[in-house]
Amino acid sequence: MFRVFLPSVLFYAQAAAHIGSAAFQARRGRLTNTRLVEGSHSLRRSLEAVGVRFEVSGVEGVDWSNGPFVFAANHMSAMETQILPSILSPAAPCTFVVKSSLMGYPVFGAVLRAFDPIVVERADPRADLRQVLHEGGKRLAAGMSVIVFPQAHRTEAFDRKGFNTIGVRLARAAGVPVVPVALHTTAWTQGRLVSDIGWIVPKRPARFAVGTPITVGADSRGAQEQVVSFIEDRLADWTAPGH
Repeated sequence: MFRVFLPSVLFYAQAAAHIGSAAFQARRGRLTNTRLVEGSHSLRRSLEAVGVRFEVSGVEGVDWSNGPFVFAANHMSAMETQILPSILSPAAPCTFVVKSSLMGYPVFGAVLRAFDPIVVERADPRADLRQVLHEGGKRLAAGMSVIVFPQAHRTEAFDRKGFNTIGVRLARAAGVPVVPVALHTTAWTQGRLVSDIGWIVPKRPARFAVGTPITVGADSRGAQEQVVSFIEDRLADWTAPGH
């Protein structure tokens, strides 16, 4: 227990300082997207400082000049919402599709609003799709990339049936590439009382893989299959015995 207790305490102490400072700037209208990305880098360094090892691949294989992009990623923990802006910093500015309940968080909500996120209710899938296509289209037209987690909930196990097509549909409607992102972030566990505040387990590496941008034409099903297959393949490699 001590091996996860001490790293967790040390990390959350640093994270509280980072997020508190960002919230202070956000309330005064001084929290730019550039500063948000810098904050993401700071949180990543804080995780590394308590022993979490990051494995990142594929970033160098993307021609970032062809952006903006829609990034479609699986969702495991609170880590990816905090760290993905640093991983995808060449595509900045970027924002997220988020559920409305996150906007009400006392401190983090103010930081999240600075991203100018696309807010969905997660009650009516059709209404959510209309919201994402409309608001996401505006962000992309303005040169802002969009990160979407097409799963309904965070989960360690990946189920392709639960990974909807919202990322591919947004990319097609906006005429931009969709980029698959596979991640394995169990180093940051889900908390029992507050899901975002779990143990930090340094012995588990944090893995992120960025795929090749996919042009979504008439064959949107084919594009969705490429996205899903990329994530499945990376997760299979990472969770194979002995890896």
